[in-house]
Amino acid sequence: MNTPPLSLPAPAPASLAALQARFGARYRWLLLVAVMVGTMASIMSSTIINVAIPSMSRHFSLGQGRVQWVSSGFMVAMTVSMLTTPWLLGRYGYRRTYAGCMLVLMAGGIAGGLANDFLLVLAARVAEGLAAGVVQPIPAIIIMRAFGAHEQGRASGLFGMGVVLAPAAGPSIGGVLVDLFGWRSIFFMVVPLCLLSLWMAYRYVPDAAPGGVSANRHGEMIDWRGLLLATAGTLCLLNGMVSLQGQGGNLPQAFILLSAALAALLVFLGWQRRMGATGRVPLMNLALFGNRQFAMGSVVAFIYGTALFGSTYLLPVYMQLGLNLSASHAGTVLLPAGLVLAITIAGVGRLADRQPTWLLVTVGLGLLAASFALMLTVGLASGLWLLALWAVLGRIGLGFILPSLNLGSLRPLDPGLVSQGASAISFLRMLGGAIGVSLCGIVLEWRIAAHGDSLASHASSTARLAAFNESFLMLAALCVLAMAAALQLRAPAGTRPAPPITPPTKD
Repeated sequence: MNTPPLSLPAPAPASLAALQARFGARYRWLLLVAVMVGTMASIMSSTIINVAIPSMSRHFSLGQGRVQWVSSGFMVAMTVSMLTTPWLLGRYGYRRTYAGCMLVLMAGGIAGGLANDFLLVLAARVAEGLAAGVVQPIPAIIIMRAFGAHEQGRASGLFGMGVVLAPAAGPSIGGVLVDLFGWRSIFFMVVPLCLLSLWMAYRYVPDAAPGGVSANRHGEMIDWRGLLLATAGTLCLLNGMVSLQGQGGNLPQAFILLSAALAALLVFLGWQRRMGATGRVPLMNLALFGNRQFAMGSVVAFIYGTALFGSTYLLPVYMQLGLNLSASHAGTVLLPAGLVLAITIAGVGRLADRQPTWLLVTVGLGLLAASFALMLTVGLASGLWLLALWAVLGRIGLGFILPSLNLGSLRPLDPGLVSQGASAISFLRMLGGAIGVSLCGIVLEWRIAAHGDSLASHASSTARLAAFNESFLMLAALCVLAMAAALQLRAPAGTRPAPPITPPTKD
């Protein structure tokens, strides 16, 4: 008797039409949740490392500035790779691009946790950053192209609420893991989320997502010159800022590197303009900035990224080296703020469908500035509740900004520019973030030295707290500056949001 051959399960349908037919009207929400999980993994990778920086500094016997590169290196890689997202989606499709990034992110987490050399740890972080950067603009593209204008805010709120839960709980869990098992353990936290995201990609993410970017014309290659210029400029900028750190810094080296960064920026802009003028596809479409709302949104995103990621680096260091808290205590203090942020985003997302986005962004920046300024009231004898309260206030501000900024910046764009716009604004936000991490390190060391203290000393002092307070005041001033640009997000009278694009019905 012949035994019938074993048959493998049929692969999940990859076409958009097949997935829409299978899951019906709820499919766009399932797709959003699927990419949300991957974004949660990428954001957790970017923020959770901060609670382990003091432990890594002691383990590798390196200064704060050197170890800070595990955060800055990730940010540089993530920032530059964001510009490649539209090209990768057009060339390889959503499913392969997304799943490939999750595999790289997971491999980077495992390699970083097992590495015995700081350079290997840094290389693993760069790999994680490359993958995280490609993933970050994808949800904004899906929200703007797959959802109607009346539900984009709700979709942004749902996405934002889910995304902040991971980094909200991450520092708390990471702090406990650092205290119990050492800094290596925090690298492995991303692995479960990556595995879940791969399963969801296989099930819900199509080859061509709703409203996705058009396929590359004639297989056109990516703008490698623009990518190299952006990478070189970003590296020169960050290295130049790192050169300013330390006792007195290296001013000649910093001047050379920052000058090179400026030159790379000018050449990059000239090359992008030439690419557009000759009919080729530039890495960053400069026509985007001809729209006033997008241009002002980009300014807000850059400054906001500087303040947000600078504070994400500064707060754990402040609590451990300024207030003498353990890593687990530092994470626990931030946990209530993260939960409040998730709730705020959900509510503000619904408001964004009915209220002007410029108003929500301005209110959020004001609350964020106030939270930084109020850090001056915290002292060595203060209760932890006061620190937690100001952290909660800042996260409420973030909850107003996060769902509103992308909507206010991307809604006025021509539908064909949405994917490029999402990539560009994510790039500028992360560039600001990479600068913010280094800027906070520079200002902190400068002010600590000015007050006659040093981070090499394990004991805190009122002089050290004064230096931290001045760093927080700098972040507050940046938020006030961003508020001026946020007021320009107001749409001209009579302008309505662009109607949603009808999703394509074939691969």
